[in-house]
Amino acid sequence: MKILVCISNVPDTTTKITFNSNNTEFNTTGVQFILNPYDELALARAIELTEGGNGSVTVVNVGLADTDPTIRKALAIGADDAIRINAAPANAYFVAQQIAKIAKEGQYELILTGRESIDYNGAQTGAMIAEIMDIPSISIIKKLTVAANTATVEREIEGGKEVITVNFPFLASVTEGVAEPKIPNMRGIMSARTKPLQVVESIAVDILSSISSFDLPAARSTVKLISTNESAKLIEALHSEAKVI
Repeated sequence: MKILVCISNVPDTTTKITFNSNNTEFNTTGVQFILNPYDELALARAIELTEGGNGSVTVVNVGLADTDPTIRKALAIGADDAIRINAAPANAYFVAQQIAKIAKEGQYELILTGRESIDYNGAQTGAMIAEIMDIPSISIIKKLTVAANTATVEREIEGGKEVITVNFPFLASVTEGVAEPKIPNMRGIMSARTKPLQVVESIAVDILSSISSFDLPAARSTVKLISTNESAKLIEALHSEAKVI
């Protein structure tokens, strides 16, 4: 089985976010970038499915050369090879078009993505890829098993679970529970240096949307302390200031 895993290069969750150019550009100075955690789960499940010579795992990323360390980490975890589409990821539609072209040319049977990237939290790219390729797409799955020419996936729905059987090829976005993240060992780290990382140029895509500006969340207000023996004052504050009663 040929599996393609889509990976994103995202800021570490502890990163302090700031913006440049009048709040129109993310400031990358001093930012530590990591492999998107949801994509890491997708990669872990792909590796499990291909263990024992049952297939190959290719990771694909849309990014410039500064994303290579993240791609090498994916190779160290266990991916067989990697493709970097040499372009800044302008938006979800742009990224989906780039990856869909690679997926079509490579004739991958299974395409896995994380449920979303932890920077924009859009959860759009996977479904867009599947739509462009005209293949089934199943979102936010927690379990994936393969038998012969079909796969069975499980996802949570309101009040229970949904089990779906689907034929290859298809795309699935994964979430917690589908696999445990894998930690690269020394052998994996050493082999990642020599595993193939192919760089391809991007295709022209119409820009259908763009970000006009960013805003930081409102600063937290100071805490107002009220003595336990001043219940009337507390009620008045909840009514007139917090407006919750």
